[in-house]
Amino acid sequence: MRVAIAGAGAVGRSIAGELLENGHEVLLIDKAPTAISVERVPQAEWLLADACEITSLDEAALQRCNVVIAATGDDKVNLVVSLLAKTEYGVPRVVARVNNPKNEWLFNEAWGVDVAVSTPRLMSALVEEAVSVGDLVRLLRFSHGDANLVELTLPEESALAGTQVGDVEWPEDTSLVTIIRGTRVLTPTQEDSLEAGDELLFVAAQAREEQLENLLSVRRQDTAG
Repeated sequence: MRVAIAGAGAVGRSIAGELLENGHEVLLIDKAPTAISVERVPQAEWLLADACEITSLDEAALQRCNVVIAATGDDKVNLVVSLLAKTEYGVPRVVARVNNPKNEWLFNEAWGVDVAVSTPRLMSALVEEAVSVGDLVRLLRFSHGDANLVELTLPEESALAGTQVGDVEWPEDTSLVTIIRGTRVLTPTQEDSLEAGDELLFVAAQAREEQLENLLSVRRQDTAG
């Protein structure tokens, strides 16, 4: 897989290193000469250019890329790169970094963004995920299709504790993708039972999140008080 990363700062280089270790082809693009540190990621291709310029993206052969990652520290730049990648070059997957959570609403399909990653929001979500039981926590937003990766730790008093996955009437546009039980990561089957304390990860439409949370937090009658 060929991946172009706009922004060769610490974030961009870190992503590049991970992708290269996994056997992918990576091109790092940055307009600042000081950011071109070939010795730090020698296996990557490097391009000194402005990723907001069509001529630069032509030189980068963006049409050959499977994924473009807009990873600069400037939200305006990341939006422009995302839009050009999607509309001018038809890149199948565009991932964009959100630096200011106030701008998150802009990072959607209209701007060519398939997945928006907000580091401040993700960090706060991980804090919530670690301490919240019975509350739905949004971990990641997938702009394309208006779906989110959400997590809920099943409380002791949940009416669904002990229920088989296949017996639950899940909301529409909702998929249980993983059950984390202690140190185990389970791919749920219809016969698996839900247990109190399970961390449940769903991909769900945003419009279904409240319905999903209500379903999972309904208390057993014997603990309703």
